[in-house]
Amino acid sequence: MFDFGMGELLIIGLVALIVVGPKDLPVLFRRVGNFVGKARAMGREFSSAMNQAADNSGMGDITNTLKAAANPVKGAADALAEHAKAAANFDPESETGKLAAKRAEDAKKIHDATAKRQAENRAKAAAEAAEKAQAEAKAAQEALEAVQAKQAQEAAKTDKDA
Repeated sequence: MFDFGMGELLIIGLVALIVVGPKDLPVLFRRVGNFVGKARAMGREFSSAMNQAADNSGMGDITNTLKAAANPVKGAADALAEHAKAAANFDPESETGKLAAKRAEDAKKIHDATAKRQAENRAKAAAEAAEKAQAEAKAAQEALEAVQAKQAQEAAKTDKDA
């Protein structure tokens, strides 16, 4: 309502102290507080009376309709909630229930087939990695034997020369 800062309130208090005097100042502040409280109460009463009159005239329905039109996300969420309620009242013996059960069974079969295929692919990749590791180990062994043979020949040649 009024935008008074701390410094402004301090100046008003000092002026009131000088004009009214220290003896009557608490009485003045009490009366000002009562007046402000009554003014706020009257403002609240007026606002509530206006809101009640608007509700009685049907403005609340129009306001709700406008808010719903202005907020499509809430409308979609409400529609989703209605569908969720319908799903909660689901009858498994109906055609829809039978179709849903068949779809769930098909989804489980697809999931199982996918898991089996992934396991086969992992096993195949592991076998290929093992074959590659064996080939690399064999090549390393052959290279080691070649180096050892060369060292043996050089050692024999050194012994022969000595």
